[in-house]
Amino acid sequence: MRILLILVVYLFVIPAFAASHEPRKLQFTYELLPQDFPSDEAVDIYIPLPARNDGQRVRVESLQSFVPAILGEDTVHGNTFLHLRRPANSNTPLTATLSWTIDRDIAEASGASELAAAEREQYLAPNALVPVDHEMLQPILAEIHQLRVDDSPAATARAIYDWVVDNVEYKKVGTGWGNGDTFWACNERYGNCTDFHALFTSLARSEGIPARFEIGFPIPLDRKAGEIGGYHCWVQFYLPERGWVPIDASEAAKNPELRDKLYGGQPADRILFTTGRDLIVSEFSGKAPLNYFIYPYVEVGGKPWKGTMPTRFSFLELSSS
Repeated sequence: MRILLILVVYLFVIPAFAASHEPRKLQFTYELLPQDFPSDEAVDIYIPLPARNDGQRVRVESLQSFVPAILGEDTVHGNTFLHLRRPANSNTPLTATLSWTIDRDIAEASGASELAAAEREQYLAPNALVPVDHEMLQPILAEIHQLRVDDSPAATARAIYDWVVDNVEYKKVGTGWGNGDTFWACNERYGNCTDFHALFTSLARSEGIPARFEIGFPIPLDRKAGEIGGYHCWVQFYLPERGWVPIDASEAAKNPELRDKLYGGQPADRILFTTGRDLIVSEFSGKAPLNYFIYPYVEVGGKPWKGTMPTRFSFLELSSS
């Protein structure tokens, strides 16, 4: 871990509309808004950072904060985060503004490759809410075996995707959805993107197909700027002949005309922050891992805080110049 210097960067650029088939240059802002915390106990806030990979390049980053930030990394998935800490008996404000300029490409299969044994094992293993080889999955897998054109991993993965798109409804009604819970998705057959992709992951892994969960923020293609209401998530699965293949089953369910495009490809309408489930970013989260990590995780006095950390997310489309 190391101390990250506080840096303020001002950008003056011209927004430009990006078509769905083009890469995009984006400015994304992640804000922590005022909140009252106990002043007699230490407060620790962990904030995920955008991923850096071939399809997503972070060009400029800035942080405005009243407290220093420590850069951290989870040792399992390599996700990076900032750790803001206010010591006990302090009233220093815990607001912060993080901003990044990001080049985001269209997501496509990564290309034929060999998966390391440890990585294969990691993405075939169950998570707390993502069972593998559970008896509850067997009737669904039987239907999928009837749908697939052959028993190859590629045909099986496509049949799993089609089954999930056809049999799970995207809606947010009542309580229980939104946890990325395969048991919920199997029983209720509805939910948000986390539930769709938990079920896809359970089914794929049960068929010996590695799959990994990714979460970030949606960036609309039909707007040049504005606030973002919340997160979005999706999945990549692995085939030796194609590498990591991106899919977005929940968006396909919402937009049937995009079903084929969202199998093996995703437009530049998202920014990836973290990969994986059951994440560990602190000593306490080693005992109770984070289900997924996109919003701030807060501990007060070394224990998870049960309150809500107010946030605001926004984006600006930038020109290429």
